Amino acid sequence: MPTLRALYACFALLCALPFLAPPAVAQQAGGTYSTDELVEKGHGFFGEVSRGLALSIEKAVSQWGQPNGYILGQEGSGAFVGGLRYGDGTLYTRNAGDLKVYWQGPSLGWDFGGDGARTMILVYNLNGINDIYRRFGGISGSAYFVAGFGMTALASDNIVVVPIRSGVGVRLGANIGYLKFTPSATWNPF
Repeated sequence: MPTLRALYACFALLCALPFLAPPAVAQQAGGTYSTDELVEKGHGFFGEVSRGLALSIEKAVSQWGQPNGYILGQEGSGAFVGGLRYGDGTLYTRNAGDLKVYWQGPSLGWDFGGDGARTMILVYNLNGINDIYRRFGGISGSAYFVAGFGMTALASDNIVVVPIRSGVGVRLGANIGYLKFTPSATWNPF
């Protein structure tokens, strides 16, 4: 069974807005991350794609408030009408520590192409660290050739996740789908 890193490498070689969720409930003062902290962590993770990262984080914070967790990871995806996305990363929280997570999910829509991306996922209204293990649904769209930067929002109950992606590939379209977070890697996107 190929590893996720091999999947990402294949997409990179082959390829060489937002869903409106309810506003965030007020976060506890000590358990959230400020815009400056998120931009600093993102710069360290993404490199110097500063303008796109800062604008995406500012947009998310203005719409949903300050997150009480974030995930840094990588993912690969491909679509021809139906698509699949697989990723892995680490969930960081102030109060509950760090946790390795995996995500996968199907999509369906007018969507074509493939990409590999470094991903920062802002997490809102997470009550407990195990609450991340669920499906988050929404609508997303992509339009880039060679490289791109994008943000979407997915929701489940009152928890909102906002993936911010900086990717390489060729992708065009819009789809509806979900991301399912799991404690271990799996090929099953459902």
